Amino acid sequence: MKNPYLVIIQPHISERTMALAFGDPKIKDEKEIVRKYTYIVDNNANKIDIKFAFEAIFNEGRKDDRLTVESVRTVKVRGKARRRGKNVGYEPDRKKAIITLGKGQYLEEYGV
Repeated sequence: MKNPYLVIIQPHISERTMALAFGDPKIKDEKEIVRKYTYIVDNNANKIDIKFAFEAIFNEGRKDDRLTVESVRTVKVRGKARRRGKNVGYEPDRKKAIITLGKGQYLEEYGV
């Protein structure tokens, strides 16, 4: 098994990802809200590795209310072309994972 801290690199924070992390505003019951969190992950990690790494990192100190990952979706983002004077280079490619938790579950560490 891969080291979970090498699979999940960092959270990806934007307006859209924060809206996904808050859940659907139409649902008033806290136990029915489904939240999705977005992370930058290793380019070679598959969905199964990402799921096990996420559960290993965030269930480390929990005994009662363990987080369960319902689904993992991945997106490969190609690096953009950048210029430095007359030289043209590229940003490195990266991979994002959108992790869906079970109903009513949330992360305190994500800032929501």
